[in-house]
Parts: sequence; structure tokens; C-alpha cells
Amino acid sequence: MKQVALSKVKDNLSEYLHSAEKKEIIITRHGKPAGVLIGFHSEEDWFDYRLENDPRFLQRIESARGSIRKGKGVKIEDLAE
Repeated sequence: MKQVALSKVKDNLSEYLHSAEKKEIIITRHGKPAGVLIGFHSEEDWFDYRLENDPRFLQRIESARGSIRKGKGVKIEDLAE
């Protein structure tokens, strides 16, 4: 990750947004981390990010994992072809 001062990001936002497509950029304020600039190379990357950070989706995943731990669920081997 790259760290950049907020003042530099404000002056060159387009450049840093382009760079953020390759790696996240930590934005600092007075030398301390204040935010993260994340760029998306494609709409699919944007969709993946939204899904991975959606609390409703994450809760459903945790619920499904809990069911599996309790023995509720179907093994993939048991599914009919």
C-alpha cells in the first residue's frame, strides 16, 4: 500500500484514482491514516467490493456456516447430478 498526504490527493485526484486501480492508497492527514482510496478496474470489481462489504450478505454467509456446523446442510457429493 502507498501512503499519500490528503493535500497531494486533492491536487491530483485523477492520477491517484488511476493508481488505486492497482493497489489501495492510504490517505493521510497530518501524517496519520485518515482514509483509503480504492480504485476499480471494472464494474465487476465494483460489484465484488460491494458484495464483500454488504453486512446483509456477510450475515447470510455466517448463518449458513452456523447451519453447517450444526450438521444441517447437504454435502455436495449428495447432490443429484
